Amino acid sequence: MSNHRVASSKRSSTYKNKQLVYCNTAAFICLISNGCLAADSITVDDLLTLSPEQLFNVQISSIATGTPTPINKSAAVVSVITEQDILAIGATDLDEILETVPGLHVSRTASTVSPKYIFRGITSTFTPQTLLLVNGIPLKNSIHGIGSSVWGGMPVKSIKRIEVIRGPGSALYGADAFAGVINIITKSGNDINGTELGGRLGSFDTQSAWLLHGTGNDQWGIGLSLEYSTTDGHRETVTEDAQTSWDKVFATNISNAPGSIERRREMVESRLDIRYGQFQLRGGYQGRYNLGTEIGIAQALDPQGSFRSDRINVDLTHTADQLGDNWRLVNQLSYFHGTQEPENNQLLFPAGAFGGAFPNGFIGNPGYQEEQARYTIVANYLGFNDHRLTLGSGYQWVDLYEVTETKNFDATFAPHPDGLVDVSDTDEVWLPEVDRTNAHAFIQDEWQFTDHWQLTSGVRYDHFSDFGDTINPRLALVWETTKNITTKLIYGSAFRAPNFVEQYAQANPVAKGNSELEPETIDTYELVFDHRPDKHWNYSVNLFYYEIEDFITFIPEPSGITVAQNIVSRKGLGGEFELSYKVSSEWVLLSNYAYQRATDKQSDAPVGDAPSHEVYIRSEWGSPETWQISPQLTWVGEQKRVAGDSRSDLSDYTTVDITVRNTLLFKNKLFKSMGVALSVRNLFDANVREPSPGPVAQVPGDIPMQGISVYGELSCHF
Repeated sequence: MSNHRVASSKRSSTYKNKQLVYCNTAAFICLISNGCLAADSITVDDLLTLSPEQLFNVQISSIATGTPTPINKSAAVVSVITEQDILAIGATDLDEILETVPGLHVSRTASTVSPKYIFRGITSTFTPQTLLLVNGIPLKNSIHGIGSSVWGGMPVKSIKRIEVIRGPGSALYGADAFAGVINIITKSGNDINGTELGGRLGSFDTQSAWLLHGTGNDQWGIGLSLEYSTTDGHRETVTEDAQTSWDKVFATNISNAPGSIERRREMVESRLDIRYGQFQLRGGYQGRYNLGTEIGIAQALDPQGSFRSDRINVDLTHTADQLGDNWRLVNQLSYFHGTQEPENNQLLFPAGAFGGAFPNGFIGNPGYQEEQARYTIVANYLGFNDHRLTLGSGYQWVDLYEVTETKNFDATFAPHPDGLVDVSDTDEVWLPEVDRTNAHAFIQDEWQFTDHWQLTSGVRYDHFSDFGDTINPRLALVWETTKNITTKLIYGSAFRAPNFVEQYAQANPVAKGNSELEPETIDTYELVFDHRPDKHWNYSVNLFYYEIEDFITFIPEPSGITVAQNIVSRKGLGGEFELSYKVSSEWVLLSNYAYQRATDKQSDAPVGDAPSHEVYIRSEWGSPETWQISPQLTWVGEQKRVAGDSRSDLSDYTTVDITVRNTLLFKNKLFKSMGVALSVRNLFDANVREPSPGPVAQVPGDIPMQGISVYGELSCHF
């Protein structure tokens, strides 16, 4: 008994020291950490003995619990993509990075071809079941519950790392952390450390330029990033669109198909990061201009329509890490403002539509402005033996205002008697001006009850002003089975809040909202094995099963209008396998495989519109400081059609990319370094297509994606 007390006392002391180390890092809400990929097996206790250089080589994540933890010991299934990974991938956009994550497939919406982040086969029209964060703060609109319906992409030069939870995260992050959570961590002044100028030229008349500047020390830091790009976009051909079907009905020939999609866009991305003592101020601006309508808002090609979007975010964080021996406190205030503005008339259908009833085209120009404000407070309490307790609460206010629309049709699809009219501030506008508030509180306990076992438990309560309450618990049991093997058993509950279109859409001849909707819910169970035999290689296997209730879909009524309803239940199962092998000091192999089977619980029919199998392989040979060659292969398996869609299943495809890079090609008294890179995407020009929605497909040939393309870049670091 005496020996047991001594061991317990030592363990408690060690654990308490760990809390001090963890909480003196950037804090829970900010989710800032500085780890990188390595194959070495390491325990939590080992972190206290590592040098800064060794610590830099450990793959650490904060996204699972809010405190830095080696990912094989984290309380969730986590992927980390570092800046070095981004360079090896040759990525120019966020979506190219995320496609490398096992169990995550980046598909496309049917109209504006915005990204759909599909985790483990969980998909819908816009896939708002994924929560996208930037530095721990949601970047989403309330209209569709996604990043933005006018997205246009996200360039990558300001990204330090990306952390991804595959599975539920509502116990920490609340609404929409349903199927997965993506947290983008941007570069601070210390990360940039100097000034970098760069430019890129590529296919489709793509031109990009960036400026990064940063400096700082332990007490203060300032970082600035500015990126600009413009492109005509790939112009793959759509052979039939929604107007093609109407041409058959009205015996007309006005469709723009066969024709190319409109992916032109101009983008500005700027970020500022200022840190002084316990305060950190960050701000960002994302501007999207002359954004083409891709296939078209109504899936009818529109060569003239374009949108613009402005997104502004500001957040201020105060970290109090000297509140006695047992308390650490983080306060954060953030603000977001987003807009969608038509730049000219959007042709839902071309001139002469519906038998000539619309000689100037079927025109609809929706717009809006939105603002969000959030306050959160999170406290870590370290006064219990072998426990780390986290308490948090917060409040969010969302206001959708300046909802605008001009159109030349009424709610029955008939020509408006006054032609093109401004229906803003009337009952005929596409969406009313509404607001929403959300208050939340959560508690989480990380209990190291033996040297080799840890139990993470937590629960979060949310109250929404428009649909009520929801409670989401989590449990994660982590067992250090041997020195090199970790086993995890994880349970999590999550929810997805109805978006404003699903709740309030009006004056729409096709879809109508439902203010009585309940949130979607999911329960997920996971079993994880992680084996790291030595410093050269490691592999992991993740098995999962989930059940979804109250899934929201639009159901046809006798009038022909579809109305949002909580009517669908689903289930899914599958697994993910990851392997990394360090062949030598200059050669690394990485690969993963994912399988999922998502079905409707009533009919057992496949959900469809998501691949059941995916494979990713990348080889990194050499060093980016000399020359690095990084080929990669992505195979996306066959995708089933949704119930009632008579088309053949969408065929599988394979893409091969290759990147050659040298970050220290040249240096002198003026330049710290000069770097070059050349990337070829889809080297063999595979016919890549993502599914257009059924069961009655408006674009029967599906959504064509980018063929072969080439990009070259040059950068100078001062």
